Amino acid sequence: MTLTLRFEDGTVRAVSDDAGSTFAEIADEYAFLEADERTGGYRAPAYRYADLRGALDDRGADYRDRVLDTEPLSLSTRYQLREYQQAALDAWHDAGDRGIVELPTGAGKTVLAIAAMAELGVPTLIVVPTVDLLDQWRRELEAEFDTAIGQFGGGEQRREAITVSTYDSAYLKADNVGGQFGLVVFDEVHHLGGEGYREIARLLAAPARLGLTATFERPDGAHEAIADLVGPRVYTLDADDLAGEHLAEYEIRRIEVDLTPEEREAYEEAQGTFVDYLKRSNISMQRGSDYQELVKRSGRDPEAREALLAKQRARRIVREADRKVDELGRLLDRHRDDRVIVFTASTDLVYRLSERYLLPAITNETGAAERREILDRFRSGEYSRVVTANVLDEGVDVPDANVGVLLAGSGSEREFTQRLGRILRPTDDDSRALLYEVVSEETAEERVADRRR
Repeated sequence: MTLTLRFEDGTVRAVSDDAGSTFAEIADEYAFLEADERTGGYRAPAYRYADLRGALDDRGADYRDRVLDTEPLSLSTRYQLREYQQAALDAWHDAGDRGIVELPTGAGKTVLAIAAMAELGVPTLIVVPTVDLLDQWRRELEAEFDTAIGQFGGGEQRREAITVSTYDSAYLKADNVGGQFGLVVFDEVHHLGGEGYREIARLLAAPARLGLTATFERPDGAHEAIADLVGPRVYTLDADDLAGEHLAEYEIRRIEVDLTPEEREAYEEAQGTFVDYLKRSNISMQRGSDYQELVKRSGRDPEAREALLAKQRARRIVREADRKVDELGRLLDRHRDDRVIVFTASTDLVYRLSERYLLPAITNETGAAERREILDRFRSGEYSRVVTANVLDEGVDVPDANVGVLLAGSGSEREFTQRLGRILRPTDDDSRALLYEVVSEETAEERVADRRR
């Protein structure tokens, strides 16, 4: 009896010269393997390839494995892993070269992935959320490995034994390259929770899978699907675990400012309209689905629409309060010798602050070349401060800073963790990093600030 595994159309086909009794036994035990009436054999989703191979090995089956069309690579790295990085890599190996590593921003997740690539020596696909990260990874890999680096995204579609891809391009390519990589690295792996992006992991046969993130869990619970596709969380540390030795010591200071009388009147009116509707409609806003329900109702109910617009007005008032803008001026003056990143929640406020305090601005409207120029000048010290909305939260290589000012943000723990991480890289003088939260007092923003902590 000859058993053969091969890759075809995003699935692993399992065929044999007889009735396939071994495959039938596995199919009875594992739901991922099912009979294929078209071929008379069996099939499994590509991402279950490692599970199928393990089941065959457990039974001592003699089989031909033709799933991966790859050749071994000779890779070496100059990096010396820190103790926690080595512990994370060991935990990943112990889990069968599958799983999620959760480390704070600045802790060297890229270094960890490069070490994994060097140890396995197999063709590797690295999947990243943005073109900025794609460029960053490609530069790092070209500097580390003496081999051509392929790229899917950013205007290029060229496959090499080591290839970097955006999530969008990987979604389009996965069906065609599913059998050509032995390792897949998902950077910012929480993005894989999106229903469309999950297909990337499903269509790749790569038995080795490494997910990297600073914040694995998602409010929608999609991290459970990610764990099924990539592997469980095998190692986790947060900023407090590494502060003082590998990351900067840090302090978070909350500054509360009052609204002006005009802002207070407008806020109370708008917030009152919103809260009154919630009471009448029995919507508690305790879950994300509650907000979606309000949005859904606003399409057919004028009162729901007015409540939604009122909430948006109230949020804008507290996020862009005049005394927040004044407080930023005092903080910039206090930290004139520091490197400062100012975070906001709206593009309009970014430009308002940029004009008032002559701050270089980065928004989603900023072109890639201009953004690189601003960050390069920030890195060189020509600029000592920059203001942004959400663009620098993740997916961009941000130069070292030691002071962050959070003028406005969401209640997302992920957003808060990522923004904090932007100021935690250790400095030569071992100075303490500072993150200021400027909050409009006696408003819903206080609860938002508490929640993201």
